[in-house]
Amino acid sequence: MQAQTLNKPETTFLAPGLPAKRKASVFWVGTVLGIVLLACVIFSACIGALSISLAELWQIIAFKTGLTNVAKFEEQKALVFWIIRLPRVCLAVLVGAGLGIAGASLQGLFRNPIADSTLIGVTSGASLFAVIVIMLNVKYLGVISEIGGAYTLSLAAFVGAALTTLLVYQLSKLTGEGGMTTMLLCGIAINAFVGAMTGLMTYMASDEQLRTITFWNLGSLGGANWTSVLAVAPFVFCSVIFMPYLSKALNLLVLGESQAAALGVNMTVLKRQVIVLATMGVGSSVAVAGTIGFVGLVVPHIIRTAFGPDHKMLLVGSAIGGAIVLTLADTISRTIVAPSELPIGILTAMLGTPFFLYILWDQKRRKI
Repeated sequence: MQAQTLNKPETTFLAPGLPAKRKASVFWVGTVLGIVLLACVIFSACIGALSISLAELWQIIAFKTGLTNVAKFEEQKALVFWIIRLPRVCLAVLVGAGLGIAGASLQGLFRNPIADSTLIGVTSGASLFAVIVIMLNVKYLGVISEIGGAYTLSLAAFVGAALTTLLVYQLSKLTGEGGMTTMLLCGIAINAFVGAMTGLMTYMASDEQLRTITFWNLGSLGGANWTSVLAVAPFVFCSVIFMPYLSKALNLLVLGESQAAALGVNMTVLKRQVIVLATMGVGSSVAVAGTIGFVGLVVPHIIRTAFGPDHKMLLVGSAIGGAIVLTLADTISRTIVAPSELPIGILTAMLGTPFFLYILWDQKRRKI
């Protein structure tokens, strides 16, 4: 009976004619948000300590791609664009997309509007392993960078995120039936333990180590280069490409775990897929950029409020919306206190907190 239900067309659960409308809506929402993202990328690429006009930007790209043989721009601006600014913008897009789609998928999985990657230990695990590497290696980070091991910290953070998430998932199966409530409680317990270990390591840190730990936890895209972009891209692309295929199951999960299972959703497989894909996106993002809060929490709420709760639209919109938000946030963080740079984690928290409170107030007002 379940196999037959799984093979039925989507119209079984939707009103006649809705799938076509929904696909069209997803297409147009993605197109509009994509245009906004492109505008944000161009804006971010032009703004900085060394400003680049739109005409100069076009000349730089056209000359590099062979569309023109005349270099009508300063060589310094071309170097800044290709080596410094464009990798940073690309990394902001990737990290924002990974955080946004992970937040939307986890909110759907836990059926909790305030769920994010901290619930399954991704952020806390990455922080703990990053602190351990800093404690053991801070005196030699410069030497390691020179011999090609500059990504030891990022690799350790990603491994920490993956291992902590795996521990939460396994404990939820050992201590219960692996339901979402059990996983949530295990996540809270493991996060508390990992946070205590991180606090202990921070307490034992020297002044130099403490400074490095603090700046890593505040989040920054200042170390962006093409190597970090290429390292993050495969993980974020996997999350962004494959997560929307789970939208139908997440839509059915709104009815409850038992009802979704009765309609043919394999809850064990769904939980595993969502957690793995979310960990890939968030783990790789945290590994290269540090802790950046509120993107995965606020962006899905914005998309849900603007375009509705359908997870197909929500996941796609959250990925693009996260990229837009983080691109703009990074542009502000590196220009608002120029020539210094404000850690992007501070900015997202300062802007995200009041906005999130407004969303909660607005939702409550609409229910009255």
